[in-house]
Amino acid sequence: MSSEARDDQHVGEGPGAELTSRLGYLLKHARLKLGALTAAALAPYGLDGRELAVLLVLAGCEPASQQQAARQLGIDRTTMVAHLDALEDKGLVARHPHAEDRRKNIVELTAAGRGILRDATQAGDDAERRFLAPLTEPAAQQLKDALHTLLTQPDR
Repeated sequence: MSSEARDDQHVGEGPGAELTSRLGYLLKHARLKLGALTAAALAPYGLDGRELAVLLVLAGCEPASQQQAARQLGIDRTTMVAHLDALEDKGLVARHPHAEDRRKNIVELTAAGRGILRDATQAGDDAERRFLAPLTEPAAQQLKDALHTLLTQPDR
């Protein structure tokens, strides 16, 4: 049997246990699947998941400086400015100088931003529920709790 014929036998079979038993593979592909569902859910609102995360952080700590929001998101200043530029162009956030420290910019959601945030958050939550639907509610919560524990533990 030629090597080409052997390769054809494996087309469409999907990954084997040597991959699907690996945590890295499972996390990556779960993230890709959730990301696709979330992207489709947020598309009608003109947002992506990163922009929704920025809006969520800003809503939780308004008024916030650009630096505070970037730290909470774990992103660098340049990336934060790019996200804020995009959100400002969409009319969802407004920036203005800090009253006491003119070197800082304060970022606040606009009325349109608060409305989009409400609707987009609901759409994102619905996408997450669809993703987790094959699990029972306790199993879905256990998965989220386990991931939270892993992410909040100090590196060893």
